[in-house]
Amino acid sequence: SDELNHASIIDGIRLCRADRKRYLHSDMADLEAKLQESSDARFRLIATDGVFSMQGDLAKLEEICDLADKYDAMVMVDDSHSTGFVGPGGRGTPAQLGVEGRVDIITSTLGKALGGASGGFTTGHSEIVSYLRQRSRPYLFSNTLPPLVVVGALKALELVERHPELRERLWANTRYFRDRMTGFGFELIPGDHPIVPVMLRDEIKTVEMAAAMNRRGIFVVGFSFPVVPRGEARIRVQMSAAHDRSQLDEALDAFQDVGAELGVI
Repeated sequence: SDELNHASIIDGIRLCRADRKRYLHSDMADLEAKLQESSDARFRLIATDGVFSMQGDLAKLEEICDLADKYDAMVMVDDSHSTGFVGPGGRGTPAQLGVEGRVDIITSTLGKALGGASGGFTTGHSEIVSYLRQRSRPYLFSNTLPPLVVVGALKALELVERHPELRERLWANTRYFRDRMTGFGFELIPGDHPIVPVMLRDEIKTVEMAAAMNRRGIFVVGFSFPVVPRGEARIRVQMSAAHDRSQLDEALDAFQDVGAELGVI
């Protein structure tokens, strides 16, 4: 498991009581070392986010799949932060990185790009899905999704398929926002994902900036220890295809003003 995997993956690993090993974030040499250490395991599963929620960076799926082939391991990708807008047709990081047929299990949510509904899904080889239907306690002992949620998710998928211009607008908004923020002097984690981490590193200033932005009507979220490591406090901004240029400029003006007031730019 990548050390920066989402808490839901970490909790799932704990609950299944498997022998667990964490590898350094996106460090393929460390992942290979962990695979070598577990050579006597009955079977091995490499679990990773497709896009890491606090960083906005993509997993090295091609290299992960190569190591899985080399060491006879399975690959599970949680694609909650890319389903619907990353990759061809919004099919996510495996499609974006050309490994769709090499990932054994893909999990994702209906709660982000697909409209904010509750629920999620697991896809994979038919044998794996059949096994989960028989053995997954959260699936077996829970109710089905409300019909309204299912209909909403289906309509969201229709929008994804029929309106590629929404994805194009999202990426254009992301590029514009990232370029302007970098020009102001803010430190961003490099990348092109709509999750934009603005690195302040100072926990007090992170709290102050989030509060000041919210007072100006700009909703951002500050994250500090223990959600992120010490010294990596940040403001996380998430772009949307629904934003128009005037709204982005309003947010950017607020960032510039508040950043100057707090002495972070």
